[in-house]
Amino acid sequence: MASDRTLLVTVTGRDRPGVTSALFGALAGADIEVVDVEQVVIRGRLVLGVLISIGEAQDETTVRAEVAEVAEHLGMDVEVAAGAAEEAAPPPGGRLHVTILGHPLRPAAVAAVAARIAGCGGNIDRITRLSRYPVTSLELDLSGTGDPARLRRELVAEAAAGGFDIAVQPAGLHRRAKRLVVMDVDSTLIQHEVIELLAERAGQGAEVARVTEEAMRGELDFEASLRRRVHLLAGLPAEALEDVRKAVQLTPGARTLVRTLQRLDHEIAIVSGGFTQVTDALVEELGLDYSAANTLEIEDGRLTGRLVGPIIDRPGKAAALERFAAAAGVPLAQTVAIGDGANDLDMLAKAGLGVAFNAKPVVREAAQVSLSVPYLDAILFLLGISREEVEEADAEAGV
Repeated sequence: MASDRTLLVTVTGRDRPGVTSALFGALAGADIEVVDVEQVVIRGRLVLGVLISIGEAQDETTVRAEVAEVAEHLGMDVEVAAGAAEEAAPPPGGRLHVTILGHPLRPAAVAAVAARIAGCGGNIDRITRLSRYPVTSLELDLSGTGDPARLRRELVAEAAAGGFDIAVQPAGLHRRAKRLVVMDVDSTLIQHEVIELLAERAGQGAEVARVTEEAMRGELDFEASLRRRVHLLAGLPAEALEDVRKAVQLTPGARTLVRTLQRLDHEIAIVSGGFTQVTDALVEELGLDYSAANTLEIEDGRLTGRLVGPIIDRPGKAAALERFAAAAGVPLAQTVAIGDGANDLDMLAKAGLGVAFNAKPVVREAAQVSLSVPYLDAILFLLGISREEVEEADAEAGV
């Protein structure tokens, strides 16, 4: 339709079935082209915007009157204003997704993020709520972000100062592609450090915990620290491993995360500086696709204080990520790595999306994204998956 006469019709009011049908029905018999439509419902309140182009033979006054009549009949408010026939060209720069997470999420956090985006020349095209519990998360679609690296730095600094979490990721089809998600185990997939649980049973709890903390902060070489801690377990009965397996508790949201990723046909792996005697049980329980961990040596029913085979350390975790990606046929750009300790740093850096989960400071500072909320399924919101979608899928499956 060749016309530069356009109107933006905005209808607001209590939502109920038939509003959209009634509005478009009133326009159906006229010489009108639908150019754009946006509709959102917030707590039962509808906001419906329709951009229309009016043909040369069509009387604009009549269109306005018909729209007003429909709105009055529906008991809703309507505003009709002149629109633009052509969509304005987006500002120069790439498109990004920004995810804000808070527990709770304060207005000041959203205001600060919006100000930083504007200061970097970006425009917020759309805001979508992904969840309201156990954390509140919003996804902002941006355009015109000329320097994404600068924007990321500024938003990360704002989040650190404001006590909320934020993620900045490129927009595009890659979010809908098959992914490989690789998780650390101790203090990530599970709530414990397995070696500390074993050490308590060996009477070495305090010493092992001290060495573990130094290693996770990056103050000690991981392999040396691991061998030193394992040596303290010498003589422990092998039955203690079964006790620890029973004592292990998954991190809140872990089952939801795994279940949802499996529904999306994503591959899921764990890679651990801990021990196969525990991780093998997790693989079986959760139906995971790949795993890599260290193996404790056992002789005559007791731990020898030594390890068997190659060590899964910081480089080993990154190598496992590459190996799993090759086996799954997933490019590294489509991998997600999640961890909390210094020995996860290489893996987080190599993944397409590296997430520091309740991590040590050295890891939070280096990772692309840092989450401080104690719910592992918050990872789903970073992937653009809403809580409503998760719950609907669970309900259909009877979960």
